[in-house]
Order: sequence, then structure tokens, then C-alpha cells
Amino acid sequence: MAEISTRGRVIREMIAHVTNDNLIGRKIKTGELRKKLVEPKWHCPDCFRMEEIQMPGFNMEYLSRKERPRKDYVILQLHGGGYIGAMRNAYRSFAGLYCEVSKGMNVLTIDYRVAPEHPYPAALEDAVAAFDWLKKAGWHSRQIIVAGDSAGGGLALALCMYLKDHNRKLPGGLVLMSPWTDLTASGPSYEDNYERDPLFGNTRDSLIYNKDYVGTNDPHHPYISPMFGEFWGFPPMLIQAGEVEMLLSDSVSVAHKAKRQGVRVRFHIYKGMFHVFQMGMMLMPESKAAWAEVKRYFEVVTGK
Repeated sequence: MAEISTRGRVIREMIAHVTNDNLIGRKIKTGELRKKLVEPKWHCPDCFRMEEIQMPGFNMEYLSRKERPRKDYVILQLHGGGYIGAMRNAYRSFAGLYCEVSKGMNVLTIDYRVAPEHPYPAALEDAVAAFDWLKKAGWHSRQIIVAGDSAGGGLALALCMYLKDHNRKLPGGLVLMSPWTDLTASGPSYEDNYERDPLFGNTRDSLIYNKDYVGTNDPHHPYISPMFGEFWGFPPMLIQAGEVEMLLSDSVSVAHKAKRQGVRVRFHIYKGMFHVFQMGMMLMPESKAAWAEVKRYFEVVTGK
């Protein structure tokens, strides 16, 4: 859409108002609140079934539709949270939406290990283990579509780079929502949107500057900051980003580089939107449009 909606503008301003609070706002921006968040048990809608899977060191959840599940493709979801926040209920709702807009694909969501207790390469190791679990469950690599937001989007790209470097077949597609691909924070949007970003703006004390995941490693390493990697041979990508987010250039750089290297890329910057605005789900026109775009992407990639 050409202009930000009234509802989108109101929600963006509400977020900015909350995050600018000296006490609560700081905890939101640094990720401290996310790390300590205690949520009620998620109620799985009656149309789905949820299977909990124990892995060495982390857990996974496998969501499937009770009636007419698709058997030709599956989604591997990698959640966001700056590599310091564990999975939360919003991603269980994301899994349900992914299942619906994909016309019934099963969704495997992993609660991968996070920093500071588990810095790089823990998250990548868990993503590889989850990919391997799907392979052992009978899915071919091309039948797996990897979806991730923020840190999860960067992790999805890192997973593909790891698989390619180890001469393994890559997944069939990538859905990337505001992917965090540059942990050096070197892109122009970190300055251009510094005062506009309602989630991370107006401070250097936020999780996008947190180095707990990087640890003693080089933040330029492509498995940490995929923007610095190569995308030759990658599957078709859908990349969505918000116009006012500080991480915008993370998406711009990856989209342009991947296109130059022959990857099919659909890249959409949403007017006036903030980091992972898709969390609005069906509450505002922009997030509804984003999920509709995800639906069209699935139709193009899978042929139905």
C-alpha cells in the first residue's frame, strides 16, 4: 500500500510511547523484559494438533492441521528475539498463520538455545539439528521452507550458508521478516532511522547492539552476519521489512546482493512500518497485507 494506514500509524505511535518510558521502555529495547517474560500456557486451537519434541539441549513444537494437512511441503520456523530471547506465544500464533496461509503445511518451530548462556554457534547448531530432524522424518530438502523473523531471519540465511558450505542440498524457499543480517550495525539505516524506529530508536542500549551472541567471534562471519556471505544457489526468497526500522539496510543489502548473484527475490518495504510489524497479524492493514504476500509466495514456490 502506498501510505501508512490510520490503524498502522496509531499502533506505531503506541509502541513508541511505551518504549520511550524510562523504565519499561528500556527493558523492552534491551530485551530484558522479553527474557523474563512469563506467559500463560498457549491454547492450541481445536483445528490444530501440537506435538512437543525433545531434542538434545532444546525443544521443538510441531503444529499440524487436523483436516487436510499438506504432505508436499513443510515449514521450519526460526523465531526472533535478538538471539537472547526464547520462543514465546506469538510464534505459536505465527505457526498457526503459516499453516493457514500455506493451505495446510505442517510447521516445526524450534526453541533454540540463546545467549548469553549459549552464544554462537549454539543457535545455528540447533537450526541444523532441526533441519536434519525433518530430513529423517521423511522430508526432502526442497520440501522444506524456512521462515524466520529478525534474528530468526538471519539464522535462516546462516542455515542455508552452512548447508551449502557442507555440500548439502538447500531448502526449497526462504521467508524472511525484517531479518537481522548485520550484527556489526554498519548499514545506513542504523543512523537514518535512529530517531524514527519505535522499537530500537534513540538509544545505543538496545538488543541490536548486544554482543552476547557474538561472544569472542568475529561479527563479520557470514554465519553470524549473513549479509557478508554469498548467496549463489540460494532458493527463492521473500523479504519483508518496515520503512522506519533501524534494521532496514540489513534487508536492503541482502536483497540486492542475492539478486545480483542470481537468486529469485521478492523484496517489499512496507510504508511507515516498524520491525517485525507482522506481529500485528490481522489487526492492521499492513500486517494483513504482509501475510497475504506470504500466501502468494507459497503459491508461487509450491505451484499451488
